[in-house]
Amino acid sequence: MKYIEYGPWLQEQLGTKVQKISVNAGFTCPNRDGTIGFGGCTFCNNQTFNPVYCQPTKSITQQLQEGKEFFARKYPAMKYLAYFQAYTNTYGELEHLKEMYEEALRVPDVVGLVIGTRPDCVPPSLLDYLAELNRRTFLIIEYGIESANEETLLRIHRGHTYALSEEIVKQTAALGIRVGAHIILGFPWESREELMRQADKIAQLPLSTLKLHQLQIIRGTALAQEYQQHPWSLPTAEEYIDLVLEYIAHLPASLVLERFVSQSPPKYVIAPKNNFYLVFTSILLNFAY
Repeated sequence: MKYIEYGPWLQEQLGTKVQKISVNAGFTCPNRDGTIGFGGCTFCNNQTFNPVYCQPTKSITQQLQEGKEFFARKYPAMKYLAYFQAYTNTYGELEHLKEMYEEALRVPDVVGLVIGTRPDCVPPSLLDYLAELNRRTFLIIEYGIESANEETLLRIHRGHTYALSEEIVKQTAALGIRVGAHIILGFPWESREELMRQADKIAQLPLSTLKLHQLQIIRGTALAQEYQQHPWSLPTAEEYIDLVLEYIAHLPASLVLERFVSQSPPKYVIAPKNNFYLVFTSILLNFAY
């Protein structure tokens, strides 16, 4: 099945090879600090995707410089996107947000931003600024949607509705901003039929990019406690590939697919075991070639 790959698409958009560098700007989340909830989403442990250099005790500039040094050893001519990744990266006062984004753009060879956030943390004043920012640099706003099923969002304590996700994605895209989304596949109460129904809903959104990944049971999360008390079966790599292939068949051919699977540090993963990623990529490569 043909689809648009993220890397080549970025190169086409920017006219050069680019690499995302993760930035931890010290944000929290309204679902953690008590604004709408405590403890975060039941699946979430941000430690699973923070690179070593990505520490909020370092300035944004230092994190980006260290990230550049890491990648430049192999790709000396590379340009970079600052990826505000950890927690909710629009959750703060507007002037403070501006300072952080503008600092990142002042770092040499940084040619744009990818900002990860929640659908309930982008007020109109920030959208106005992001629209202006989009006119002068490359920008993707990446929303954690996670599921198009309202009951699932309640069950995982997400703290917002899918209806809100739909609304903010449309508002953001209407301003000419590239919009990304993140979806988790594999919640045990979501049937295959239900996932395809959701795929049809996601297909109707004005998205530029989409990330899919398998449900992972991560140590230190509420979902891990549920799993350890009442374990459920998770798809094998082969079953998951079959699921992904059917899911993306429901999506428009114009949608850029950034990833299909996630790999977390083995020390955090309870299930599926970390060879899931290796088996998945091996099968996918055989499938592609």
